[in-house]
Amino acid sequence: MLTQSSTPTTDLKSIALRSMLIMRDGTLEDFEEIVHPEAVNREATEEPPESRGPGPRPFYATALWLRAAFADLDFEIHEVIAEGDLVVIHNTMTGRHTGTFVAYDEQAEVADVFPPTGRAFASTQTHWLRIADGRVIEHWANRDDMATAAQAGWIPPTPWYLLRMALAKRRAKREHAAART
Repeated sequence: MLTQSSTPTTDLKSIALRSMLIMRDGTLEDFEEIVHPEAVNREATEEPPESRGPGPRPFYATALWLRAAFADLDFEIHEVIAEGDLVVIHNTMTGRHTGTFVAYDEQAEVADVFPPTGRAFASTQTHWLRIADGRVIEHWANRDDMATAAQAGWIPPTPWYLLRMALAKRRAKREHAAART
């Protein structure tokens, strides 16, 4: 049974901040320490199949997915606000697109694939985290994905990049199908 947080506001903020910062370089053990076994990531509907489901392991899978696509991944924290058991973090995510980024649909199938461009990006986000029993139990976010896409060179796509996307998508679909068998 989950209990309503009686954790002081500063501790709630620390827990939420730590959950963000381990996305860039944390281990599975770090995620097990900070993410509740029943935690839900409401953003996982566009993420790999491994990122779906409750608990620390799917949150860690999201981190690995982001790290595989974006070198120098980091989060510059601007504001942190806590009220009750809810913490809101306004930040800028930065990185460089050095690996293939695969987006998934609600059925966990490959939707879009963006081959690496080598370009850097910095886009704002707001993360909402609910804390229960001293751990993150729920996460959802608002992200400026258009800014990320424009800075990373995904939009507007050149004809050459569209071709690279099509080839990368075909390869990702084959790999995804092979992983499911």
